[in-house]
Amino acid sequence: MMMTNEWLDIIEQTDELAEWILSSDVLSDYRSAHRAVYGDPGLVRQIRDFSEMKERYEEVQRFGRYHPDYNRVMKSIRLDKRALDMNEKIAALRLAENDVQHLLDEISAMIAHSVSLSVKLPSDNSFVTDTGCGGSCGTGGGCSCSA
Repeated sequence: MMMTNEWLDIIEQTDELAEWILSSDVLSDYRSAHRAVYGDPGLVRQIRDFSEMKERYEEVQRFGRYHPDYNRVMKSIRLDKRALDMNEKIAALRLAENDVQHLLDEISAMIAHSVSLSVKLPSDNSFVTDTGCGGSCGTGGGCSCSA
């Protein structure tokens, strides 16, 4: 494959898009939320402890109620998860992650549709499923969509 001016233009536009994404408010908010979570030593320890408890949980799940630590691990994993879920910094990071994902989904859809409107996108992509049938029928009408 030869490098043509058209390919060079595509590469330059790709670089510009990447720079735009990296300098966007959405990514800036994500970086701030990430720093808030992972810059808090107590919260980092809490996340690490939860990850270790998840490993214990998976071990206990293999044996079910017959495992000697079943009740203690099951209670502990629920309490630890709830504590993390209720943390404002964790909640802000999750929202920021969702915003980044939504931005990337929108960009992916625009790029795909600039190639062809029939390009299929992942069906778990909420941006796509909000605008049509989500790519499940492929024929436009089989799932009562208006594609």
